Amino acid sequence: MEMTDRKLLGMAADAMTNSYSPYSRFKIGAAIECMDGSVYMGCNMENAAVGSTVCAETAAIAAAVAAGQRNFKRIAIISEGSSYCYPCGACRQLLAEFSPDVEVLCARSDGRYVSYPLGTLLPMAFGKDHLGKS
Repeated sequence: MEMTDRKLLGMAADAMTNSYSPYSRFKIGAAIECMDGSVYMGCNMENAAVGSTVCAETAAIAAAVAAGQRNFKRIAIISEGSSYCYPCGACRQLLAEFSPDVEVLCARSDGRYVSYPLGTLLPMAFGKDHLGKS
């Protein structure tokens, strides 16, 4: 069965319900689809020590990497807010580490979404080629 944008967004919305966000009360969910069709989900996890907070996208990517996945096709990100939910700069860089051409679906609470190639959201990303390594 093909993974549609709507199904992937639905999985991100499901992950959002598990968000631990007692400070901001801003719940975010993410679902990342790997090239082999597997999907991993994540939600944001806040912490009183703000620097220890984990983004939903990071949680989803970490779950995929822990399962041995490193090539991503697309990621869906949704929040309870009325604006489109875009990945933060750190999450954009993390996505670029593994899949610089990943498609990013950014949704808002009413289900509307926009789609961008990561390169549009993170032009001139710093990557492995800048280190002289592959």
